[in-house]
Amino acid sequence: MGVNGTLADIVGLMGSAVLVFGYAYSNLAKPVNFVLFNTANLVGAVLLGASLTVHFNLASFLLEIVWGGIALFGLGKAWLARGRA
Repeated sequence: MGVNGTLADIVGLMGSAVLVFGYAYSNLAKPVNFVLFNTANLVGAVLLGASLTVHFNLASFLLEIVWGGIALFGLGKAWLARGRA
């Protein structure tokens, strides 16, 4: 039983919205909470990646893997910084 195209579109749109939120947040917040920022980027990348399993596009899928990896790195860095504070 697979995921239908409409559900994949909804998941992809949610992922896009989360990424736009993270981008807007990083430009509007002073100071930026890097846990929130990187969590939004990770969630957005995962949702978009999930939607791409139905509407596959290799370039976009690889971009989401890299985006998610950078977000994981940023989360680790932010958590380590919190431990030192």
